[in-house]
Amino acid sequence: MDKISLAGLAIGLIAIVGGQILEGGHVSSLVQPTALMIVLGGTLGAVLLQSPYPVFRRGMQMVRWVWVPPVIEQKQVLDQVLGWSQIARREGLLQLENQIARIKDPFTKKGLQLLVDGADPEHIRELLEVDINTFEDEWRQSAKIWDSAGGYSPTIGILGAVMGLIHVMENLSDPTKLGSGIAVAFVATIYGVGLANLVYLPIAGKLKYYIARMVASKEMLIDGLVGIAVGDNPRIIESRLKGYML
Repeated sequence: MDKISLAGLAIGLIAIVGGQILEGGHVSSLVQPTALMIVLGGTLGAVLLQSPYPVFRRGMQMVRWVWVPPVIEQKQVLDQVLGWSQIARREGLLQLENQIARIKDPFTKKGLQLLVDGADPEHIRELLEVDINTFEDEWRQSAKIWDSAGGYSPTIGILGAVMGLIHVMENLSDPTKLGSGIAVAFVATIYGVGLANLVYLPIAGKLKYYIARMVASKEMLIDGLVGIAVGDNPRIIESRLKGYML
């Protein structure tokens, strides 16, 4: 569980609600189901309109990373590559063929197979980087749905505010209805801006961070495989790969 995400969300909410209380306002003033429906529904509709279904689904599934980060085993990659480099140095590249069956990750298996097949080092890098670019583009497109939500939400909030003011103008002759209309107008704006800056955009930023670390792990593997292919000393490979680790 990523406790800092929970702490950040809690601090943001406490600051807003606390500020409302310190100013002498009531917490109930911030609770407007109509405004929330307008902002959430409008934002969801806009994101669905712009996103293909597979991209939207993956983006929604990725949100769990905010609370439970994906496992990125850079130390395991380092140990794995060093083990391969020692085998290749002692017994030759063909001995690495016995390692392929033990690997579950398709990307890693493909890279090791290219190495065993005697592919040119630059050819190995080129082929695997195509896979990395495709992987990064797919996952970043999914993370961008949260960026998009952060862009649409404030605008939908303004739309809710305008709708609230229209309701007020329609009921100028009935003072009892003016308060609710004005409340919806201003609270819709708060919801739109607040959700964008406290939820959607921070989620997008964290997802992009994890995607960058996953890409770095794959690039680390490529660098190690190329080092083995050109016959670098295991100590040199280790020193170079440690530069990828945080």
